[in-house]
Amino acid sequence: MAMSSSSIGSSRYVDVSGTDGEAHIPVSTTDELDPSLAGGFRVIYDRETPFELRIQDADNTPQQIGTLEAIKVKILILGSDTDIHVVRVELSTESDLFFLYTHTCDLESFHAMQEQQKLMVDFADYANVLIRMLNNCIKEPHNHLAVYLMQADGRARLDFIQNMEYKFIELLSVDFMRASEDTIRQHISFRYTSMKSRLQVLQTRLHVRSSHGFTVPVTYN
Repeated sequence: MAMSSSSIGSSRYVDVSGTDGEAHIPVSTTDELDPSLAGGFRVIYDRETPFELRIQDADNTPQQIGTLEAIKVKILILGSDTDIHVVRVELSTESDLFFLYTHTCDLESFHAMQEQQKLMVDFADYANVLIRMLNNCIKEPHNHLAVYLMQADGRARLDFIQNMEYKFIELLSVDFMRASEDTIRQHISFRYTSMKSRLQVLQTRLHVRSSHGFTVPVTYN
């Protein structure tokens, strides 16, 4: 069995040659359709993180105890690693396709946040700080908490809190806004297209297995 990869248009293929013929398995390459990448953004972080979701009532009283949910956190930057212009964070969840919140921060808005929260980090390190805090919430969920407070008007706030046993320390607060209906529709459409593409790959893989009697490893990029 010989395997080689080639590019044809915007789709990549894995060529699988068997004794009885050749099959072409399309590998999903829908990144160019991802609405998150519009405007030149690129993803530097994409992981599920345990969030405690709380809803703030009309009288501005938040829930004392929220619900634990696995939230997909995607961090994107505009610019190079050494010259970041904008940091954007997107929150979504597989349990609710209409759950989509974004946080966008440039140098000016970061300075306002830096002054308000007395932050000791620079804008160039902001994305790395977010990544480190998110990873801490994944690795040590009992000591590092991500509390997400949502309001009825679409505003939300993510609080990174450290449990010091004798007290809770708020490390960083990040403001979010619920995405527009149009943006949510674009993301739902993209997720559907991606899922459909992956299903097509799996169906083709099963067909090759039944036709040639061997397993074809397919990786998603």
